[in-house]
Amino acid sequence: MALIKSISGIRGTIGGAPGNSLTPIDIVKFTYAYCATLPQRKPSPNGSRYKIVVGKDARLSGDMVENLVVGTLISCGVDVVKCGFASTPTTEMAVLFAKADGGIILTASHNPRQWNALKLLNDKGEFLTAAEGQAILDLAETEDFCFAEVDALGTVEEEDFTDKHLDAVLALEAVDKEAIKAAHFTVVLDAINSVGGIIMPRLLKRLGVRCIELNCNPTGDFAHNPEPLPANLKDLSETVVREKADLGISVDPDVDRLAFIMENGEPFVEEYTLVSVADYLCSLAEKEGKPIATVSNLSSTRALRDVTEAHGGKYYAAAVGEVNVTTKMHEVGALIGGEGNGGVIYPAIHTGRDAMVGVALFLSNLAHKKMKVSELKKTYPQYQIAKNRIDLSDKALIDKILDTMKTTYAKEDVNTIDGVKISFESERKWVHLRRSNTEPIIRIYSEAPTMEEAESLASEVISLAKKIIG
Repeated sequence: MALIKSISGIRGTIGGAPGNSLTPIDIVKFTYAYCATLPQRKPSPNGSRYKIVVGKDARLSGDMVENLVVGTLISCGVDVVKCGFASTPTTEMAVLFAKADGGIILTASHNPRQWNALKLLNDKGEFLTAAEGQAILDLAETEDFCFAEVDALGTVEEEDFTDKHLDAVLALEAVDKEAIKAAHFTVVLDAINSVGGIIMPRLLKRLGVRCIELNCNPTGDFAHNPEPLPANLKDLSETVVREKADLGISVDPDVDRLAFIMENGEPFVEEYTLVSVADYLCSLAEKEGKPIATVSNLSSTRALRDVTEAHGGKYYAAAVGEVNVTTKMHEVGALIGGEGNGGVIYPAIHTGRDAMVGVALFLSNLAHKKMKVSELKKTYPQYQIAKNRIDLSDKALIDKILDTMKTTYAKEDVNTIDGVKISFESERKWVHLRRSNTEPIIRIYSEAPTMEEAESLASEVISLAKKIIG
């Protein structure tokens, strides 16, 4: 069993002992702490009292967790807007639609069926800052609780924001609805039997796209491991080829991440989801003479930087984590940003990863280019990312290893905003070492024009680390 408490929320497996997994006691404690710290984040509510939006994916534990969260919010004197089944980006936008003071998303994202989580939002529908998240963690540990009396209990209303979300996506100027309809696309959709099976077919229908549905019944009984990796998408790949579809679409259970399968059944690669969308938006901005800035995290592909600079724009790197990416995007006024895990963030609609936005923009790009998806992929800079790790018995060794890397590669381009990233500019390759927040390990991502070069670079730094470990 597992329970992971972090500044972005609380995540764990259902059942077991409090403090060791996601139990009712942990859910109540964390929800209370979120409510009790509301005045710190927002001194006064938008209305007569605080209002919080609650949305959930289709996990088997969703109803149980929702009942506990909503009950705790009411007992804290907070009004609740229940969104029911809603994607993560839908819940984020619902905070704005409902003029709420925050939101709680009940989803463990790409984690398997036994997991669930509480993801916490501010009044802008964005994830909390590190300081705000830490304040919640600290209060939850004290168990210093005081609930509202009967006449001050909160109320509950229900509203489905799915269509409002889709209206906003389709209203985007960059989404070329007519070009998409004229292209007569056929796509295969794998929605892992979660909320993607509700919202994504509606989007595709409104775009005039023929959609062949796989696992689109939101039962929460996931048809396969929900992380959209090639090994988990064999049925999708085979169906795309068999049906002679233009594209395969895979979304995770809360529909904030996106992966594509090309018409030949091969992965478009998650890293290139953001690259392709950014290329399209940058080309539009370049034609209009608008400033161009893009953002991704340090562990994402260099291809985004290459594409951005090819359009005369400026690329910025952020620490790993969606809140870090969105913070940097606000800072630089980014046109587009996101993460290499298939997360597209387009601030023209809202500042959060959104698979619906990603699909609409990707199809617009494809319709304009008038080429197969595999042909589109070849137009982008080609890189390969290798993912490795170093397991340690002593956490104290992490800083020693990272410091040694900085010294050893001091002549290269070294970035230390999140671990250590070393870029070898002349060879167009990099390696990023960063500590895990939950385990005594160092994650090592490396990228180069070929997988052989990426693995070789990783082996080089792992060998150096092993010498330090002794």
